Amino acid sequence: MRISTASYHANSLALMLKQQAELSETQNQTATGKRVNTPADDPIAMAHILELERAQSESEQYGKNADLVRSRANLEEQALADTGTLLQRVRELVLQAANTATLTTSDRASIATEIESLGTELATIANRKDGGGEYLFAGYATLTQPFSTTASGTTRYAGDQGSRQVRISASQTITDGHSGFEVFMKVAEGNGLFATAAAAANTGSGIVDTGSVVNRAAWVRGDYTLNFTSATAWEVLDSGGTQIAAGSYSSGSAIAFNGIQLSVSGSPAAGDTFAVNASGTEDMFSLLGGLTDALRNSGTDAASTAQLSTALANGLQQIDQSTDHLLGIRSEVGARLAQLDTADSAREDLKIELAATLSDLRDLDYAEALTRMTQQLTGLEAAQSAYAKIAQLSLFNYL
Repeated sequence: MRISTASYHANSLALMLKQQAELSETQNQTATGKRVNTPADDPIAMAHILELERAQSESEQYGKNADLVRSRANLEEQALADTGTLLQRVRELVLQAANTATLTTSDRASIATEIESLGTELATIANRKDGGGEYLFAGYATLTQPFSTTASGTTRYAGDQGSRQVRISASQTITDGHSGFEVFMKVAEGNGLFATAAAAANTGSGIVDTGSVVNRAAWVRGDYTLNFTSATAWEVLDSGGTQIAAGSYSSGSAIAFNGIQLSVSGSPAAGDTFAVNASGTEDMFSLLGGLTDALRNSGTDAASTAQLSTALANGLQQIDQSTDHLLGIRSEVGARLAQLDTADSAREDLKIELAATLSDLRDLDYAEALTRMTQQLTGLEAAQSAYAKIAQLSLFNYL
C-alpha cells in the first residue's frame, strides 16, 4: 500500500498530539489530585460527585442553623436562670415583709421599692437580644421589643406567641426559643386549680390561706365566694349565688367543698368575703407590681394587716408557681440542647461518610497515575524519536 509523504507527516503529527493531550490530562490530574475534573472525565462519576457535594453543602448549612439555635438556647437558658435568681430574691423580700408585727410602714415601703426595682430588672431580662441583634422572647417578631411599660405602670407584651422552627437536618427541625408570652405571661394562677383572695372591703382581721386540693375529681371548675354571715358562721356561694356549703367558723379550721379545702385564721367580721376562683394565668410583672402596691398601700389597723398578710401569702404561692414554670421551660431548653448535640454527632458521622464516598469517586490514585504518566511520556518520546529519524528519509539521498 502506497503512503504519501504528506499523509505520513499528518498521521504522525496527529498521533503525537493525541499522546501529548493524554499526558497533559494525566499531569493535570496529578497536579489537582483529582481523577475527575470535568464531566468529560467520567460523566457517571461526575453526576454522583455533584450530588455528594450538594449533600455536603446542605449538611454545612444545617450545622450553621444548629449553631444559631444553640447560641439562642444558651442565651435563653442564662436569661431563665437570671429570672429564677431574681424571683428567689423577691421571695426573700416577701418573707421578710410577712413579719407584719415588727416591720414599720417605712420598712415595707423600702421592700416595695426593691421589688419594684426587681420588676424593672425583669423587664430588662425579658428584652434581651441574641448575638444577631434579635430579641430572644418576641416570638416571630424578633425585631420588635417584646416588653414595654405603659403610662399606667403595667407591662405590655408586643411580640406574638409563635416560635420559629429551624431545620437542623434533612428530616429534623427544632424550635429556636420560647415566646415571651409563654415564659413570662402564662403562669398558672394560685395552686394551678384555684386561687384565693380577700375582698378589699373586708373589715375583719380574717386571713385566708392559699388552700389545697383534696379530691381533684370532685372539683367543679368555677368561681366561688366564701361569705361570713356572722363572725362564727360561713357559707360558700357559686357564681349564681346558690349556696353549696355552709358551716360554723373557728380560726384555722378547714372549710371544704367540691374536693378542695382552705382555712381562714383571725377574726373575720360579718359580711367579709373571700374569693375562691378557678385558676387563670398571671404574668410575672403583674405579680411583682401587685406585691409592690400591697406593701405601699398597707395600713396599720387589723383589717389592713390581714389584707396584706393574705396578699403576701398569695404572692409567695405565685412566686413558687412562677419558679416551677421557669423550671419547666428550662427543662425544654435543656432537651433542645441535648437534641442539638445528638444532631451534631449524626451530622459529623454523615460528613465523614460523604467525604469518604466523594474521595472514592473523585480522588486520584497517585501510584497508578504516575505509572501511567511514565508510560505516556515514554511512548511520546519514542514516537518523537521515530518520527525524527523516519522524517529524514528521502530518495534524493540515494541519487
